Amino acid sequence: MRIITEEEVKSKYSMKQCIESVEQALRIQQNKSVQTPLRTSIELKNYNGTMLYMPSYSEDIGYSGVKIVSIHPNNNLENRKTLQSVLVLTDAKSGEHIALLDASLLTVMRTGSLSGVASKYLAKENSESCLIIGCGEQARGQISAILEVRDLSLIMLYNRTLEKVKQFEEYLRNDLSWNGEIQVLENPDEGVPQADIIVCATNSTTPIFDGTQLKPGTHINGIGSYQHHMQEVDVNTLKKCNRIVVDTMEGVLEEAGDFIIPMASNDFSIGEIYAELGEIVIGKKKGRETNDEISFFKSVGFSILDLVVAVSIYESITKKETVY
Repeated sequence: MRIITEEEVKSKYSMKQCIESVEQALRIQQNKSVQTPLRTSIELKNYNGTMLYMPSYSEDIGYSGVKIVSIHPNNNLENRKTLQSVLVLTDAKSGEHIALLDASLLTVMRTGSLSGVASKYLAKENSESCLIIGCGEQARGQISAILEVRDLSLIMLYNRTLEKVKQFEEYLRNDLSWNGEIQVLENPDEGVPQADIIVCATNSTTPIFDGTQLKPGTHINGIGSYQHHMQEVDVNTLKKCNRIVVDTMEGVLEEAGDFIIPMASNDFSIGEIYAELGEIVIGKKKGRETNDEISFFKSVGFSILDLVVAVSIYESITKKETVY
């Protein structure tokens, strides 16, 4: 079994490659030649933690895999990662477990890439400003991917703790070598009327900005809330959107509090969801058509993404050619 470390992923696999892999995963998903059971979630209430188990299999690429994720928000207090994961990659033909990947960076990259693909199809081509709400690890993947598909000149940052904001600024300047304008906000609502793209990357259980302040043409990526009681966007946001797009219907209706909570109060219905992102990627549904449209992409993640990205990483590092 090949063990692939985070350092290998960081040094030998790029965000551009990951975006290409995620877009391919979305096409594979639409082919219906995959098995992606809903992930199993186990709450570790004594430790304020969550364990996620995410299996998948793709006939198209001939691999299966299981990703195991732990999310422990309190780790911040002890200077440890809040999100940690590994992925076991299996050759579907032989059943051989061929690789064990440190999947923490993989998770950040594939989640970021998913928003990158969504922004490619849904954000205005001339988008210049981006508001990041929540400056943790996931937000790094978000902005890295968005910068691959849109040429930003202004990035606005909001986080409850200033330390995270400072670390994120350093990441933008040092790791991404980005030289545009950075604004640090005391309240996310300050940035909403200015933003062409908004990224929601928090674990909030209540909406994090006022949707009435959205300007025409804004695109929102909501990736932080991943359980039924979490909610990052308010009903005003949903009502103002011309297109609401999701990664998978099954996943968001099972896990996304952004929809589940307003559905319970009859303020939102399934019929208001326009499409899965994969339907837009394969041309079955249209992406953005005018500069005035407001769009919202909601992702809770699904395991075929991890599998396709893991295969791409494995084959890049072992110098094999990925064939889909």
